[in-house]
Amino acid sequence: MRNAMSPEADRAPPPSPSLSLSPPPYLSVVIPVFNEAEVLERLFARLTAVLDWLGRPYEIIFTNDGSRDDSLDLLRDFQRRRPREGRVIDFNGNFGQHMAIMAAFERVRGEVVVTLDADLQKYPSRSRPWRPVTTSSEASAASGRMPPFGASHPGW
Repeated sequence: MRNAMSPEADRAPPPSPSLSLSPPPYLSVVIPVFNEAEVLERLFARLTAVLDWLGRPYEIIFTNDGSRDDSLDLLRDFQRRRPREGRVIDFNGNFGQHMAIMAAFERVRGEVVVTLDADLQKYPSRSRPWRPVTTSSEASAASGRMPPFGASHPGW
């Protein structure tokens, strides 16, 4: 019997020879997911556009926290499309945002770790949250204030 808190696997395909030769990611983005199928394609598009623009190796670790919609299928599809960057952890039940984030923290490989929600209430296209990632700051933590939900936002 499988432990409910341990994912079946990270859902990552075995590394290909070309992946094992690639540098480790500089940035790890951790995203807990619970019934977010409606917004995941937009999240993938916007987040990868920003991360590709940074020009540094990255990984995005999604933890599916027992979603009952099509979230897991969409996450797996994203992982197939972006095997170097996408990783999926799948819980067999809903254990909450904290446990989903902690499961991803145990698997991050990047020097810098950023957490985001999947619901697009935080804006991956804004430069402010990514500024510490693009500078040589000695900061060990960064925070940013976002406009209230529903506020118009350029580039979104």
